[in-house]
Amino acid sequence: MKSQRPVRNATRHESDRGLDFDILPTLVGYHLRQAQISVFNDFVRSMNKEQISPGQFGVLTLIGSNPGLSQSALARAVGIERSTMVAVIDALEVRGLVERQPSPVDRRSYALILSGKGEKLLQTLRPLVLGHDGRMTENLTAQERDALIHLLSKLKTSSG
Repeated sequence: MKSQRPVRNATRHESDRGLDFDILPTLVGYHLRQAQISVFNDFVRSMNKEQISPGQFGVLTLIGSNPGLSQSALARAVGIERSTMVAVIDALEVRGLVERQPSPVDRRSYALILSGKGEKLLQTLRPLVLGHDGRMTENLTAQERDALIHLLSKLKTSSG
């Protein structure tokens, strides 16, 4: 598996030199991207030993909570192309975390389940992810955190 490297947050370093950001600070997308970089970097540091990306954690969580889920349904839930999902599942299967079984309802597809190793890893990951999430939101009150999640979910649904 390819090593994950945190993305460099160039803005922080360049802003120290008086860089003019023009309209960027007024754009929601700019702030979302800056926040995403911070969240991604902390996630990578938190999961360094386990070598799990945020996307892989999401996939493992969905499979663990929905045993027998098809790759197509999983791809739709995560919002990626089916062909990309095949590669994600291939990588998790090679690591012995996910198993493909013949679907009981559609002979053309597979039902996905976590292996014993995958279930154990997910149990290890959950508290690490919760710790990561706590670090990312430690400057927010509980109400602000809930409001942020609510507002972000509104953005997600408005992109139709």
